[in-house]
Amino acid sequence: MMQLPNPTRLMLSSLCAVAVFTTTGPTQAGSLSLELLGEALFHDENLSMNRSQSCASCHTPDLGFSDPRRSADGAFSLGDDGESLGNRNAPTASYAAFIPPFHQNSNGKWIGGLFWDGRANSLEDQAGGPPLNPIEMGIPDKATLVQRLGENPDYTEAFARLFSPAVLRDDEAGFTAMTQAIAAFERGEEFAPFSSKYDLYLAGKAEFSKEEELGRTLFFSEQFTNCNQCHQLRSSPIDAQETFSDYSYHNIGVPRNPATVAEAGMPSDFVDDGLLANPQVTDPAQRGKFRTPTLRNVAVTGPYMHNGVFQDLRTVVLFYNRYNSKAEAAQINPETGQPWGAAPVPGTLSVPELTHGPALEERRVDALVAFLKTLTDERYEDLLEEVQ
Repeated sequence: MMQLPNPTRLMLSSLCAVAVFTTTGPTQAGSLSLELLGEALFHDENLSMNRSQSCASCHTPDLGFSDPRRSADGAFSLGDDGESLGNRNAPTASYAAFIPPFHQNSNGKWIGGLFWDGRANSLEDQAGGPPLNPIEMGIPDKATLVQRLGENPDYTEAFARLFSPAVLRDDEAGFTAMTQAIAAFERGEEFAPFSSKYDLYLAGKAEFSKEEELGRTLFFSEQFTNCNQCHQLRSSPIDAQETFSDYSYHNIGVPRNPATVAEAGMPSDFVDDGLLANPQVTDPAQRGKFRTPTLRNVAVTGPYMHNGVFQDLRTVVLFYNRYNSKAEAAQINPETGQPWGAAPVPGTLSVPELTHGPALEERRVDALVAFLKTLTDERYEDLLEEVQ
């Protein structure tokens, strides 16, 4: 029988001592225990085919729930087989609990959903994807995954107490229970502590430098930047639970990433369909659009964009500025010394949002970067020194 390392076994033993259950699913009184079970599952490499990769492999808690294993010029996470690569940059799992279900708003605009194209409707749906993905964790089917769960006596006891004694004897029910537990963990405070300098500033417990304050003013301005056009969820710019994304979809003209295209073995003319790759979406006008990510912990969770084409946060700000500046220097990617590159899907660009506001001079670019760094949760502030 496979057994968990001692710290996790102790955690699960505590969980089993206080958990309550019903025959239909976890109760509210057992929600904390469900979160602890989810934490164990999140870190369990046995839930991948070769027992070498867990959810935490691509979403490491100590690194902003991002992937530390990516190459310096790459962005795609390595699969459980040690060779396979996907074709998208694994986003941070920080604050993912705030992403709404995939839906169309009253204006017919697509909002929410997990993954870059929103194809997972909830954290539960998302949690079930990577284990069964052949180029990620590589488990061939739900039956094999539930069998892995049953190998562990601690899991057997925990699932029985939290769900039902028979839950791991039913592949579908066992799989669903696993996703519920992982989602419960991802809804916990560890993923969304709201502990950044920005949060302390809102609470009157920290002061911004002049540069940071300028960046904050610019970010929330409707006159000088286009940042909050897509990166503001709440109606008030001083809301204590601002996640810095409205979870809408846009094509901002992100150029191809030649390094990762070659690394993943994709054809040189590969174009990611973005939102149109979501099975629920059939409108060609959505091609090339991707969900707006949170900016929480953005300074320590690069590389950036859906294909990881940019390594530096300042480069991202300069990329947006290219649409408003006529200066020749503004049309050059500072990381390559070459022009930014053409938009892979030019016909669906979010032109009104991209061209909103005037061009930014260097001082304002630096101020925006300084402000974005204040969105780093306290536990990751030491990582800021590594990205200076």
